[in-house]
Amino acid sequence: MAEPAPPPADAVAGLVLAGGRGSRMGGVDKGLQMLDGTPLARHALRRLAPQVATAMVSANRHADTYAGWGVPVFADADATGFDGPLAGLLAGLRHSALPWLAAVPCDTPFFPQDLVARLANAATAADAPAACAWAPDAADGTWRPQPVFCLLHRSLQADLAAYLAGGGRRVMEWLGRHGCAQARFDDAVAFRNANTAEDLAALQAAARLQLYFR
Repeated sequence: MAEPAPPPADAVAGLVLAGGRGSRMGGVDKGLQMLDGTPLARHALRRLAPQVATAMVSANRHADTYAGWGVPVFADADATGFDGPLAGLLAGLRHSALPWLAAVPCDTPFFPQDLVARLANAATAADAPAACAWAPDAADGTWRPQPVFCLLHRSLQADLAAYLAGGGRRVMEWLGRHGCAQARFDDAVAFRNANTAEDLAALQAAARLQLYFR
């Protein structure tokens, strides 16, 4: 019997998660912080868009700025404040007409250019409605999940809404309820993010050396 085919790119919507508080960066809108002259979230959007059929942004501030990039922008679903990435994922599932949703955070601009395809392969191989990236820690080599780099089937929408309504906020905990498949990436550096101003400065130094823009 032939192996099932993974969902093609035209069955996947892409979502850049830019709705966080940016508390470790002084409360700024992290997605709009500049890296090599371009906002972080726009780097993420440009890297994600070729991997999916359509792309959108989840943002709770500066929606007009994000919309100026030519993509739909949605606030977190049922947000009473900043409810974390799961609220952004729910908004994406609700607004996408496609069967799959691939999400990435706005602060990690150098993620793999085959991210979505490999997430799709992992989900198909495991017959799972969700997959997320795993990568070795740059410091000690320990393999760790990268849960907001994920692929979700739209059938998960109702369960995610119920989990959030019950006060749940932990991405990996929720994904674990659905047998989340693992897509393994050997390149830890590809998942470096900009949680702090110092992190952003380090990414900027790397960008100037052209270590990642390839």
